[in-house]
Amino acid sequence: MSAKTLLKSLLAYHAWANDELLETLAGLDPSGGAAERHAAIRLMNHIHVVSRIFAAHLEGVAHGYAGDNAPDTPEPRVLRANLAEVDRWYLDHLETVSEQALAEPIAFTFTDGDKGCMTRQEMLTHVVLHGGYHRGEVGRMLAGIAVSPPWDTYAVHLHRVEPARRLQVGI
Repeated sequence: MSAKTLLKSLLAYHAWANDELLETLAGLDPSGGAAERHAAIRLMNHIHVVSRIFAAHLEGVAHGYAGDNAPDTPEPRVLRANLAEVDRWYLDHLETVSEQALAEPIAFTFTDGDKGCMTRQEMLTHVVLHGGYHRGEVGRMLAGIAVSPPWDTYAVHLHRVEPARRLQVGI
């Protein structure tokens, strides 16, 4: 499997998992577990902002963020649409970049002023892993207020998008 094929699968999983979790957050009663709900939305917004920042790095343009989250907390339905938009951008971007370009290093500046350099494929991988880390945090918050989080695993995603995988034996 090529790096591009794997990244496409991981980015599709990332988009699916973001959407599943934001659907859950949008359905929560705002008055129940208000502090946890707010913190969960803030973490999901952080995923969104960091995704936008790295998209700007990949495009070689300024991102316009002063930090790794926005000062305002969006409503879950708005955040869901915003994350879906940036997640789609990543999938579209991957269609336009060559395997060779994925290995190209890109220098950039983090929001705290530190310098960084990562290849395109490292940036794409970072976006996926970063999102998974914080969705896991949100899942623990939801469990703490007796809300079952979506089952956010790559294996679940693969078997939902390709149910025939369950029928394959001895691969």
